[in-house]
Amino acid sequence: MHVSRCLKSSVLEAVHFGRISYSSGLEVQKQFFERIKKAKAYGRVRRNYLLLLEHDPVYTVGLRSHVYSSAEEARLKKLGASFYRTNRGGLITFHGPGQLVAYPIFDLNSLAVRSEAESSVKVGVRRFVFLVEEAIIQTLHKFGLTEAARSEATGTALNCNTDLRWFHEIIPCGLVGKEVTSLTKEFGREVCVSDLLRPLSETFAAVFQCTLEFHDNCLSSSNLLSIG
Repeated sequence: MHVSRCLKSSVLEAVHFGRISYSSGLEVQKQFFERIKKAKAYGRVRRNYLLLLEHDPVYTVGLRSHVYSSAEEARLKKLGASFYRTNRGGLITFHGPGQLVAYPIFDLNSLAVRSEAESSVKVGVRRFVFLVEEAIIQTLHKFGLTEAARSEATGTALNCNTDLRWFHEIIPCGLVGKEVTSLTKEFGREVCVSDLLRPLSETFAAVFQCTLEFHDNCLSSSNLLSIG
């Protein structure tokens, strides 16, 4: 996708939290959602957020959680991972150390993204998903993974140097016969989460045509209060 000149309609704050539990990740998302909600109540939203983190080992299942029995839940917990039944779509997946998870917390009405392929600068849900995928694909291209296809970049979690044995215990996202890989495995060299933090943030800002502000080491409440 070719993106023309940047409108700089809003600020994208990329916030890195390091490694936190899944429950803490949910709480952080709620906090930033409330920030946007409050900003909307007082006027135009000028800041959107990209939350960057690693999770402690956790298996999560979506709305079809009934597919996974309590016995299966207990088996996975014995491996040393947490287990959460969530209200997201999709089937089971794993998050853990060495995997960069990105949670975009955006007010779509605040975005104005100009593109040669679109007559409108407005961003609806479908276009938002497309742009998130585009940001991930462009980031992978920066690292030399030119074969990344749109159908392969359906989420916002990138395995950098994740222990892939966690995935051997499940059928990730219900994709039978599909192998999970990592950037370290593909490149034959160590690729860490820290290597992707700024490239991913910069690409998100470019794709969504926002001005980037990057915040690192924001795990403490005092650092959180200083953001935005």
